[in-house]
Amino acid sequence: MKALNLGILAHVDAGKTSLTERLLHAAGVIDELGSVDKGSTLTDSLTLERQRGITIKSAVVSFAVGDLTVNLIDTPGHPDFIAEVERVLNVLDGAVLVVSAVEGVQAQTRVLMRTLKRLGIPTLLFVNKIDRAGAQYGHVLRRIHEKLTPAAVAMGRVDRLGTRDAEFTSHGPSDEDCTARLAEVLAEHDDELMAAYVEDERALSHERLREELAAQSRRGLAHPVFFGSAITGAGVEALTAGLKELLPAADGDPGAPAHGTVFKVERTAGGQKTAYVRMFSGTVRVRDRLLHGDDGEGKVTGIEVFEHGSDAPGACVEAGRIGKLRGLAGVRIGDAVGSARRVTREQHHFAPPTLETVVVPCRPEESGALHTALTQLAEQDPSPAFGGETPFGLRQDELRGELNLSLYGEVQKEVVQATLADEFGLDVAFRESTTICVERLDGPGAAAEIMHKEPNPFLATVGLRVEPAPPGSGVRYGLEVELGSMPYAFMRAVEDTVRETLREGIHGWEIPDCTVTMTHSGYAPRQSHAHAIFDKSMSSTGADFRQLTPLVLMEALRRAGTTVHEPMHRFRLEIPAETFGAVLPVLSRLRGVPQAPVTKGDAYVLEGEIPAARVHELEQQLPTLTSGEGVLECAFACYRPVVGEAPSRPRTDHDPLNRKEYLLRVVRRVAGA
Repeated sequence: MKALNLGILAHVDAGKTSLTERLLHAAGVIDELGSVDKGSTLTDSLTLERQRGITIKSAVVSFAVGDLTVNLIDTPGHPDFIAEVERVLNVLDGAVLVVSAVEGVQAQTRVLMRTLKRLGIPTLLFVNKIDRAGAQYGHVLRRIHEKLTPAAVAMGRVDRLGTRDAEFTSHGPSDEDCTARLAEVLAEHDDELMAAYVEDERALSHERLREELAAQSRRGLAHPVFFGSAITGAGVEALTAGLKELLPAADGDPGAPAHGTVFKVERTAGGQKTAYVRMFSGTVRVRDRLLHGDDGEGKVTGIEVFEHGSDAPGACVEAGRIGKLRGLAGVRIGDAVGSARRVTREQHHFAPPTLETVVVPCRPEESGALHTALTQLAEQDPSPAFGGETPFGLRQDELRGELNLSLYGEVQKEVVQATLADEFGLDVAFRESTTICVERLDGPGAAAEIMHKEPNPFLATVGLRVEPAPPGSGVRYGLEVELGSMPYAFMRAVEDTVRETLREGIHGWEIPDCTVTMTHSGYAPRQSHAHAIFDKSMSSTGADFRQLTPLVLMEALRRAGTTVHEPMHRFRLEIPAETFGAVLPVLSRLRGVPQAPVTKGDAYVLEGEIPAARVHELEQQLPTLTSGEGVLECAFACYRPVVGEAPSRPRTDHDPLNRKEYLLRVVRRVAGA
């Protein structure tokens, strides 16, 4: 039986979870429709999800469309939980992007569509809520063309728009306007069809155009648009048929070596891990031994596969399917699993978190339990925060005994607080959120410390050169010394320490992009006394390299110089024309930089950049400034140099910038003292 692993994505409140319920009901999986408002939907199982009416964790359900099994993954719509969406993208065959017919294309809709197109994920669009007052057809379709994709093709028309009786009717061969639009879009990617279209567009049959639409849609080149209502069921039948006709089924050879990706991890009541795995090739059976992550291995003790809306015990999970595996104790989200080593970590597609906060236990004696709980949550919910392995970029400040969390937004605090209370019995509070900056190198810099030469107190020689790298390129590490010039364990200790040290640059912020090259190396070979007892004072150890490397790297960074960059958001602001004079000075005070305004009827549209730290203040003032008529869209854009005095962040390491204090902390001695 063929399978389709389908993601449902949307801006918050577009009706994504309601659409999931309607698809399951139409397929006969559930007898009664659940309600988001009443907290009775199948996929929103967390208490907080039911209370707030939003999706926080992705959920998998299954239904059949003829001979096709659809594994549907319902994802969060709120931008605070974009990391949850991110990990799902790595396992999809296709997607449905839901747009509200009332609110139209929103900021998060644009972010999601841009990412789906960049990854080449075939995508259908479903314009929901055609039964609501204020629903629009032509305007929303134009916004989809302008803001999401010029290759959008409306698959039908809407009658009685904005009423409870609104209906969607699919276009047929007699709809000449649709046929012309379809031919125009498809001809962009088919030279033969283009020639036929130019010669005589009426010669292109509806059947040929539908076949070509299916082919281009499966390749992510065309984007069919359906209209309907998840509440009344209008248009859902057409969408369901489109899933089978217009999206590609999963491929993969069940007989090939096993390879899959973990996109979700849960713990049972007894603490056992369950890994949600999309298999790309091969077959996994109970009692198989699987490699996972960097160096993990485990024996599969149980398998569940998704059928008819729920998970059921199975003997195996094959290529193209999604299964739940038990027995892989050390597995983490993003791990590759299989019979051979693969790239082990998922790629990140969205912007990093731009806020951080300090989480504090209400009862000081529970600080140890809090750290344990957050570490356990980190295994289930990693984040793209500069390669961090936790949902909130957990940083432990050992000097102050504090835990710092990176966040996408304030709603995440509530989720963390509720999760810690419900699952671990811990009550916590949060300090005010602050903006996360980064540091970028001003130029190259180099430093070295030679063994047996002052002021180096360690039995190790390390030389490092740092150079700027383009934004988004990450940390690249290389060697100018022979790999065999000293034991591999020492080489690895230097590289690992470099990457760890770069989490706090000169001003305490992460240095996410740079090239580091090892230029000098040296060690003292293992030596023993006559009675064959290892003498640490005469022989190099890994600790020598781990403790020396931060001093050398920080000196290289000091010579290179760094500049602090703050996160900037791209904004689109639509305001009544008469409020322009009041809004512009506020934007200026908040350091917003708008482009020239564009007139839109009796309104102005302003686009530009604003520091992420000032977005919340603009959101608060906008209703008053515009009498409630201003519409603001914001999304992360880039990092730019801080204007004025550079902000610094308290260090959580042993401060290798202060050599004397650092040596006192790590070795309890100062060279030459």
